[in-house]
Amino acid sequence: MTQSPDVVIVGGGLVGASLAAALEFSGARLGLGLRVAVVEAFAPDAEAQPSFDERTIALTDNARRIYTDLGLWSEIAPHAEPIREIHVSDRGHFGMTHLRPSDAGVGGALGYVVASRILGRVLHRHLNRSAAVSLLCPATAEQLIQRERVAEVGISHNGKRGKRTKMEAPLVVLADGGRSPLAGQLGLQPDGGGSAYRQSAILSVVETDRAHRGRAFERFTGEGPLALLPHSERRYAVVWTTGAERLAPRLALSDSDFVAELQRVFGDRAGHFSRPSARKCYPLRYRRMKNPVGQRVAIIGNAAHSVHPVAGQGFNLGLRDAAVLAEVITRARRQGRDIGGSAVLGEYAALRRRETVRVSLFTDGLIRLFGSRRKTIQLARNLALAGIELSPTAKRLLLRRTMGLAGKPSRLGSVLPVVPDGEG
Repeated sequence: MTQSPDVVIVGGGLVGASLAAALEFSGARLGLGLRVAVVEAFAPDAEAQPSFDERTIALTDNARRIYTDLGLWSEIAPHAEPIREIHVSDRGHFGMTHLRPSDAGVGGALGYVVASRILGRVLHRHLNRSAAVSLLCPATAEQLIQRERVAEVGISHNGKRGKRTKMEAPLVVLADGGRSPLAGQLGLQPDGGGSAYRQSAILSVVETDRAHRGRAFERFTGEGPLALLPHSERRYAVVWTTGAERLAPRLALSDSDFVAELQRVFGDRAGHFSRPSARKCYPLRYRRMKNPVGQRVAIIGNAAHSVHPVAGQGFNLGLRDAAVLAEVITRARRQGRDIGGSAVLGEYAALRRRETVRVSLFTDGLIRLFGSRRKTIQLARNLALAGIELSPTAKRLLLRRTMGLAGKPSRLGSVLPVVPDGEG
């Protein structure tokens, strides 16, 4: 791609790469000739790449629809394990519920578990094949200057001694993670500064002595949720929320002691655990930008909001950012409008505000509700779980929200054609 890009995406991780794929798809389908540049610091197979590692992601059915529209699901599906049931419980209490696809009024699965490295590999392979996308990798965006008609990005090309270039575009999108340095340079901060949970997620994969049959578990403990996601026939991906005081001791456990501790906390409902993979951990934070746009800049994914992994909403929220932003940009270009202008970016911010607030408050509320040790709150939450189990309507409402099926859909991931309003 030799011409100046229309959009520069800073961050080629899962959300940034998905946005590039969505813009390439929409631009090609409508003959708009959108040109996209992606600036990514780490090669997909680099050990330091924070996005494409052994972490597993629970994709919602809406995410599957988006990747199907982009023509990528056929490459992802062979590596994706369907979630056919979710068992939710409160450790030491009576409340529990079972959730199935039929409860949401859909067929197939509630979601799909896939390793982030697989998703990243598929996305980058697609971008490398695209004539509309220029992938600058490894390269680092070090400076962003906002001008009246364009934004200018200063780029350092890693591995090429002393090589620095500048790139201008009507719109720059920051998709460079929860500690976005460029967002900090611009003074774009989370609403209220964000907050730490004093928790970390310990990640591992364990084997069991029985097939999981597509069943996932979300078990709330005194420290936070413990999730088991179907990984392969007799393996589960573990996402274990751990308090600060127990993090180091748990990470120091031997393999046998780790599965024994996991068994003690979870119980034997999923079978007997063995052969854990190497453990990794990630600190958990709550943060949300009140306004994820600025002059010639939009911020998406974890750079704009970070939520607790309970209910598996984090990446799916960022993917919907990418789908909606691609829709807004496509419609504006088709209408001859300035894609980086304040009016267009204001439309994007307005479209995403409600869902971002709702998901942020929902996940944060779950952590606070199930983290409380007050007897009255413990009783109330267990009665609520029992009530959900007995109410088909409550199950449907809960699942349609967590599956990304509630509210106004983006054109990607829906039955709507990818065309501007009033033209199809």
